Amino acid sequence: MTLTALYLLVALGAGLVAMFLKLPPLVGFLAAGFGLHAAGVGEMAGLHTLADLGVTLLLFGIGLKLDVRSLLRPDVWLSTFAHLGFSVIIGVGLLAGIAPLGFALLADADLGEMALIAFVLSFSSTVFAIKVLEERHDNNTLYGRIAIGVLVMQDIVAVVFLTISKGHWPSPWVFALVLLLPGAWLAHRIWDRITSAELTALFGLAIALVPGYWLFEAVGLKGDLGALVVGVLLGSHAKAPALAKLLFSTKELLLIAFFLSIGLTGVPSLEDLALASVLQILLPLQAVAYVVIFAFMGLRYRTATLASFTLTNYSEFGLIVIVIASATGLASAQWQTVLAVATSLSFLVAAVFNVYAAKLINLLNRRLPERRPERLQEADRPINLGDAKALVVGMGRVGRTTYEELRDAQGYQVLAVEHDSLRADSLKQEGFDVVEADATDQDFWERVKKGTGMELVVLTMPFHGDNLLAMDLLQKLGFTGTVAAIALRPEERDELKKRGAHAVLNLYASAGSDLAEKALRVNQERRLSACQSLIPQARRGRRRPQG
Repeated sequence: MTLTALYLLVALGAGLVAMFLKLPPLVGFLAAGFGLHAAGVGEMAGLHTLADLGVTLLLFGIGLKLDVRSLLRPDVWLSTFAHLGFSVIIGVGLLAGIAPLGFALLADADLGEMALIAFVLSFSSTVFAIKVLEERHDNNTLYGRIAIGVLVMQDIVAVVFLTISKGHWPSPWVFALVLLLPGAWLAHRIWDRITSAELTALFGLAIALVPGYWLFEAVGLKGDLGALVVGVLLGSHAKAPALAKLLFSTKELLLIAFFLSIGLTGVPSLEDLALASVLQILLPLQAVAYVVIFAFMGLRYRTATLASFTLTNYSEFGLIVIVIASATGLASAQWQTVLAVATSLSFLVAAVFNVYAAKLINLLNRRLPERRPERLQEADRPINLGDAKALVVGMGRVGRTTYEELRDAQGYQVLAVEHDSLRADSLKQEGFDVVEADATDQDFWERVKKGTGMELVVLTMPFHGDNLLAMDLLQKLGFTGTVAAIALRPEERDELKKRGAHAVLNLYASAGSDLAEKALRVNQERRLSACQSLIPQARRGRRRPQG
C-alpha cells in the first residue's frame, strides 16, 4: 500500500506541474514514470494489468462510436498505406544516414532490421490521439473521424504483422468469432432490459473484457482488437453514448497507469537518449507527408493539418511489435528501451504542438494558396450561411434551447453550428437548420463575417478554450455584431468579457432561453445606442449649409 500511495502522489504532483505549465497532464504522468524508475522505485504490483485495462476500455469506447463505413473511405485506407510506405522509406534513409555516427545499435544492423524499425515508427499512438481528440471534443469532426479511421487501419496492419512474426497463425477456432454477430443481437436484447447505471457500467466492462479481450486472445488474436470489434457491434444501440460516458472516468484513471508504465520500461544510456532524440527528426517529415496525402484526397489544408497533428507521434503499439520482433530475433532487444524513450519524447513534442494546434494551423493556412471548392470533398467545402441573422455555435442542451428561443419566441432567422457530425445529422432530421463546421476554424468565421445581415453570435460550446478561440477569431476579423457566451466559472466569465463578449451567463445558473433573452436585449441596446450616436451627426450635417 505504501508503494501505491507513492505512485499516486508522484503521478498527481507531476500532473499538476504539467497543468500549471499549460501542458496536458499525460506529459506529467510520463515524466513521473521516468522519475520513479530513475530513483530506483520498484514497479507497483498490477500496474501493467491496469494499463492494459485502460487501453482495452479506450478501444472499446472507440468501437462504440465508430462507423465502420468510414474505414472504406479512400482518405482513410489509401492514406494509411501511402503514409506507411513513405514512413518506411524515409525511416530507412535516416537510420542508414546516421549509422556512421557511431551508434552501436546501427553498427551491425542490416537493411531488414532498419526497415522493421522504420515500420514500427510509422504507427501513431491510438491512446495519445484519442486523448487529444477527446480534450478538444473533436472525436466526430471530419478530421477526427479520418484520424480515428487511420488509427484503426494501422492497428489492423500491426495485428497482421504480429500474427505473421509470431511464426504461427491464429487458432482454427478464430472462425467461430462469426458467432459474435448473433451474440451481439442477444446482448442488445439484454441491454434493453437494464435500467440501472451501475449494471450498465458492469455490463459494458464485462462485454469489453470477456467476449472482447479474452475471447480474441484465446484464438490467437490481439485482445485490444477484440474490444474494438465488440464495441462496434454494440455501437448501434441507443444506450451506447451513455455507456461511453459511464466508462469515461474509469478509462481515464486506468490510462494513467499506461503512461506511468511507459516510463518504467528501462533506464536508457546516454547513447540510447541520443538515438531516441535523433529519431524525432522523422516526426516533422511524417507530419508533412500526412498533410500532402490528405490534401491530395480532397481535404482543406486546415482539415489535413489538424488530422496530421493528431497522428504525428510514435505508438505504444510499436513497443509491442518490437518486443515480439526482438523475441523472434528480427531486431536487437536494446531497441525496446530506445523506442520507449523515442515514443515518450514524441508524446512531449506532440503535446506541446497540440496545445497551440489551432493557432499554428491558422497561421500556416494564411500562407497557403486557397483551394477551389470543386477540388474539395463535399464535407469540407465552404458553407452557405444564407440569410441567417443569428448564429448558435454548439448544439448541446443550452445551444438547442437558445436556438428554439430565438427561432420560435423571437422570430429570428437562426443557423446552428455543430462540429459533431452525428449530432448535426440528428438535428437536421428534427428540422433544425444546422451546418457541420468547426468554430475554431478561421475560414469559417471569415465566411460568417461575409454573411449578409449576421448580427448575433451565441457561443455555447462546452469547452471554454473553444469559446475563447472563437472570440479571438471574431475580434481579429472585426465582427461588429453582438456576441453572447456561456461560462462554467467566474474566472471564465471574466476572461470572455475581456475578450469582447457582450453577454456571458453561467452554464448552470441559466438555461438557453435566459441566454437568448439576454443576448437579444444586449443586441437591441447596442443597436439603439448606435442609432442614437448617429442623430447628433445628422443634425450637425443639416446645420453646415446654414453657416
